[in-house]
Amino acid sequence: MKRCRWVDETSELYIRYHDTEWGVPSYDDHYLFEMLLLESFQAGLSWITILKKREAFREAFDNFDVVKVSQYDETKISALMKNKDIIRNQLKIRAAVNNAKVFIQIQQEFDRFSNYIWSFTNGKIIYNENDELPATSPLSDTISADLKQRGMKFVGSTIIYSYLQAIGIINDHETTCDFYKKN
Repeated sequence: MKRCRWVDETSELYIRYHDTEWGVPSYDDHYLFEMLLLESFQAGLSWITILKKREAFREAFDNFDVVKVSQYDETKISALMKNKDIIRNQLKIRAAVNNAKVFIQIQQEFDRFSNYIWSFTNGKIIYNENDELPATSPLSDTISADLKQRGMKFVGSTIIYSYLQAIGIINDHETTCDFYKKN
C-alpha cells in the first residue's frame, strides 16, 4: 500500500490515523470539536505525541463533550494541570475551555459548527494538486482570523491548516497515495 510520505510505517497509530481519519470529510460537531482541541494542544509538538495521548485526552476532557469542557472551573483546570498523561500547558488548557465556549456560540449562530466551518468552502473539498504541502493557506489565514475575532485561542493559521487537513476540508493526501481520491 502506498501512503503519504509523512506516515511512519512502523507506527500502527500513524497508519490507522492516516488510513481511516486524516483527510476524511467530517460534518460531526463532536469530532470537529475533538480535533480542534487536539490540534490546539499539538502546537509546537509532533502529531504522534498527540495521537499517543489521545485516549488520555479523551478521558481527561470528558470524551470531548463541548458543553462539559465549556463549564470547567479552576478546580478542574488544576486537576488537568496535574494530569501527567496529557499535555500540561496551562495556556492550552485554558484555551480549550475558552474555545469550547466560542464553539458553542458558533453552533448557536450557525445551527451547527459544521455549517460554519464548511461555509468557508461552500461545502467543497480543497484537493492537493501538486504535492507541495504548505503549512498555511489563504483559507487557513481567513478561518484563523475569524476564529480569533470570535475569541478563540491557539488557532493560528498553521494550526487551522492542520485542522482543515484532519477534518477533510483540505485533502492533502499526496497524489501518489492510495488514499488520494479526487471527486
